[in-house]
Formats: sequence, structure tokens, C-alpha cells
Amino acid sequence: MPTTNVLTSADLTELRQSALGAANPLGIAAELAEAADQGRLADPTDTGYALTLAAEIAESRAKLDAALRYADRAVDAYRTQDDSTGAFARALRARILFRVGRDDEAIDELTALRPLLTEQGDAAAYVSAALDAGGRSSTAEQWLTTAVETIMADRAASTDQPKEPKDADSAGVLFFLLQQRHRVRRDLALPHDQNDNLADRLESGLTGNTGRTVTEPTATDLLFWPRDDFDRLRSDWPALGETYGRDWDEHRARLERELTRLAGGGRTGLTVLRGSLDGLVGFAPQRGGDPTDPKIRAAYAQELTTGSSQIPWPPERNDACWCGSGNKYKKCCLPRSRG
Repeated sequence: MPTTNVLTSADLTELRQSALGAANPLGIAAELAEAADQGRLADPTDTGYALTLAAEIAESRAKLDAALRYADRAVDAYRTQDDSTGAFARALRARILFRVGRDDEAIDELTALRPLLTEQGDAAAYVSAALDAGGRSSTAEQWLTTAVETIMADRAASTDQPKEPKDADSAGVLFFLLQQRHRVRRDLALPHDQNDNLADRLESGLTGNTGRTVTEPTATDLLFWPRDDFDRLRSDWPALGETYGRDWDEHRARLERELTRLAGGGRTGLTVLRGSLDGLVGFAPQRGGDPTDPKIRAAYAQELTTGSSQIPWPPERNDACWCGSGNKYKKCCLPRSRG
């Protein structure tokens, strides 16, 4: 990344998609912080965004002291700007606080964000992810359940809409709450209840517009390992070849076929989750397991869904392939969908 150029909002978005796969992501985090310090952001209101990205990068590399410093600064920047979009930065800060053992502060921060669960669609994802990181999945389930019940009660009290929405569009924020609640309950091995069934019906309606139901993937299904990470993973844990592929070509082909299948069923906004072996190895002990445990890998993949590791799919045919090979998409992973 250039060290003296002004960074635009588009530059920051591009870095969000690529930074974790860079040769020196921590250097990028430091550069982002310096750009904020030196006034090298084309839009000064991007200060909180740049520092949040720096915090995410540092956290992914288990540099928690640096991550917390960046997160503190990001929260301060949003507060100075009176910017209500800083909620994700606060949730990220809470997640880091959990990881450094400051649980009470983390809970206080998330409790302050809790009202957003009934107001903002993405709040269910970042609040529950932070609670998951602190080993508080049961609390996440309770908060999400209460938020669902609140919205359902409001709908029932309304004279112009039914209590249960018939599709995801009419559900609004409730749809995202139901999705995250469903995920948390599945991770906790809780039995299906009527709201889990409603989540299934809404998801089927969203993905089955072509006349056939498309199975909703788990985050693990879209977890991608860059080549160096894949080779190390296969070397350290050969048995994972059954899960991710015998070689990197097969690994990419599996992902491309799954993404193509989902797109054919009407899914939009698809992304690949770029994993990091160092990130997984650092994450596993926090959950009391190791990288070979499917539940650990699933939790790690789920955490990536709320961070900067998402690669938009598909790229344009003549653009660089999503896998990072440097080749054009049309000559790299696009043909693998036909294998």
C-alpha cells in the first residue's frame, strides 16, 4: 500500500477485501492508522472506518494490544463525528476486550448496543459474533430471542400486518434476527422451535424463487484457504483433505461449484470467506479446541462473516480471479464450475 498517497473510500473498501491476504497485513494496519493521523484520508469522515479496519487486521493476527488501541481510536472517531454508524466498531472493541480478559467492559459495551437489535438489520450479526467470541453464546441466544419476541409483539399489535411475515422482504430486521438466532441455537445444539421453523421458511422463500429450494450453506461451506495457507493446512493436518480438497485446484473447484449452485438458485451478494491458518490456529485455543475440530472451524468461519475477510463473488470475467492466483477469472476458477 502506498505510504504517502491520499486514501479514498474506494481504496479502503478494496483494502477490506484484500488486506488479510497481503504479505504484510500488520503493516497495512499501521499504514491505515498513519493515514488517519496524517490527514491522508480523502474523506475525513472515513477515519473511524480506517481505524476499524486496522483493528480487524490486528485482531486477526492475534496482536490484541494493537487491535484494542485501533478499536479505541475508531470508537472515539465515530463519537467525535457524532456518527451512528460506529456500532460495528464498538462491537469489535467488545470482541477484543473479551479476548484480553476484560469481560465486564465487553458486556457493558454490548449491553449499550443491545437496543439496536430491533432497529438495524446487521446488528444481530455483529452483536452475536462478539458474544460468541466471549463464550457468551447463551446470552446471544437470549438477547436475540427477546428481540424477535419484541418485534413479533409489535407486529401482532399492528392492524395493518400479520404477526408472522410471509417473506423476507416483509420481515425486514426480523429476518436477520431470525437468521442469527437460528445459527446461535444450532451452535448450542438447541432443538428447533417455532421461530427456527419460521427462519427456515423465510430462507427457503428467499433462495427458492426459481421454483426449487436451495440449501442454505453454512459459513464453513464458503471458507477459502489461499494457496500457502492451504499447503500448510494439508501438511499439518492431512486428514482435512477430505474436507477441503486433495489439492488447491480441487479446493477452488469445490468453492466455485457451490457458489455457482447458490447463484443459480437466486442468491445474490455472495462472498468467499478468506481464511488464515495463523488466524485459525490462534482462534482454536480460545474455544478450547484445535483446528481439526469441525465445530472450531465452523465458529472460525462464522466469525469471518462479520469481518474484513469477505471476497465478493463473482468477479467480472476479465478481472483478477477471486482466488488470488493473479490470472483472469475467465481463465482460472470460472471454468472449474463446470467440472
